[in-house]
Amino acid sequence: MSTAELTKCYEDTIWVCRTLFTLGKVTGSSANISFRYGDTIYISGSGTCFGTITKEQFAQVSLSGDVLAGPRPSKELSIHLAFYRKDPKIQAVVHTHGPYAELVSCLEPEDENNVIPAYTPYLGMKLGRVALVPYAPPGSQELFALVDERIGCGDALLLANHGAVVPGKSVMEAFYNIEELEDSARVYYFLRNVPEAKRIG
Repeated sequence: MSTAELTKCYEDTIWVCRTLFTLGKVTGSSANISFRYGDTIYISGSGTCFGTITKEQFAQVSLSGDVLAGPRPSKELSIHLAFYRKDPKIQAVVHTHGPYAELVSCLEPEDENNVIPAYTPYLGMKLGRVALVPYAPPGSQELFALVDERIGCGDALLLANHGAVVPGKSVMEAFYNIEELEDSARVYYFLRNVPEAKRIG
């Protein structure tokens, strides 16, 4: 890949960050994002805010987790690395605490391998199944171990009492996927106790 391609990855990632912040899908410094360029992972630094993030606030990390350059990476780096190790086609990962994903993550799941039942076809079409990861403190080794156990159970993960982690074949695809997950979580949250609401999956 060329320098121009890396620049475009940065530009798309910063656009996604600021758009999610503007839309109210992230608050403060609670979210993190990464993209892959060659064998290097570029991940938002610890404590960065999506609303003001800059290129200089991304850490460069090897696939084995060694920090190569930049600031201290997000404490949830290990979750991102788990996705990249799972599938070489994954080129970006987004973790947010979107309000409806967060609400659903606090509910007792009907199916821990398909935690957001389908009322519309779009989550399944665009992303797939979302698997639940049991609760463990954010940034903890316990959480990382649970992610490793559960990552093969769905196409994306919902961390219990926490938020969503979504991959993509590009930063823009990851953005579309996290938006679709949040919208599907909203529909499910409001319709889950409505008997006449029809599910399709």
